[in-house]
Amino acid sequence: MTERNAVDAAITSRRSVRGFRPDPVPEATIRDLIALAGRAPSGSNIQPWKAHVVTGAALRRLTDALTAAHESDAPEAREYEYYPVTWREPYLGRRRALGWQLYGLAGIAKGDKAGAKRQMGRNFTFFGAPVGLVFTIDRDMEQGSWLDYGMFLQTLMLAARGRGLDTCPQAAIASYPAVVRAELGVPESEMVVCGMALGHADPEEPVNALRAEREPVEVYTVLHDE
Repeated sequence: MTERNAVDAAITSRRSVRGFRPDPVPEATIRDLIALAGRAPSGSNIQPWKAHVVTGAALRRLTDALTAAHESDAPEAREYEYYPVTWREPYLGRRRALGWQLYGLAGIAKGDKAGAKRQMGRNFTFFGAPVGLVFTIDRDMEQGSWLDYGMFLQTLMLAARGRGLDTCPQAAIASYPAVVRAELGVPESEMVVCGMALGHADPEEPVNALRAEREPVEVYTVLHDE
C-alpha cells in the first residue's frame, strides 16, 4: 500500500466505536500514539494539549464514579458549550438522523427514555475499552488553542487506525468535570475537554455497524477560480 493510500485508509476507516474487546493495549503503543499526536500543528508551537491515560484499577474507579453520577441524575456541569445553544437546520436534522440510526442498532424504540439513558451511560464506561483517555487544557487558552486541540485529537485517532486500533471521542466525559478532577487529580486551572476510548473494536457489538453519513463536498465547499 502506498503512503497516500495508507493515510486515506486510516481516514476513511476511522469511526466512533461504541463497543470494545477487553484485550489490553501495550503501554508502549499508547505512548507512541500520543507522541505521534503531538506532531499535530500548533500555532506558535504552544502545544496546549494535556493527556491522562487511564487503565486498570484507575479506569475502574473513574468509570464507577462517572456511572454513579450519571445514574443518580446529577446535573451535568460541562465547563464549555460543545453544541449550539439553539439548534437549527441543517444541524438539527443531521443530529437526529444519527441518533435514530444509533438507537435503531441498539434496539431502543422511540420514547424509550430508560433505554436512551442506558445507552448514554455506556459513555461513562468508555464502552468497555481497556484504555480511557481524558484530555484537559489550561483555562486561559483561547479559541486558537482549541483548534490546535482538535487537530491533536484527530491525529491521535488516525494514528490508532494505523496500528489497527479503534477509538471513540467522547464529549460526554466532560459532563462531570468535578468527578474527573477528583479521580485524576486535575487542577482547577485546567478544563476537561473530552475523553476518548481506545482499544480493539468488538465485532459482535451491534452499534458498531453504525456509519455516520457525510454530506457531499458540494454542500459545504465553494470554489473560487475567477
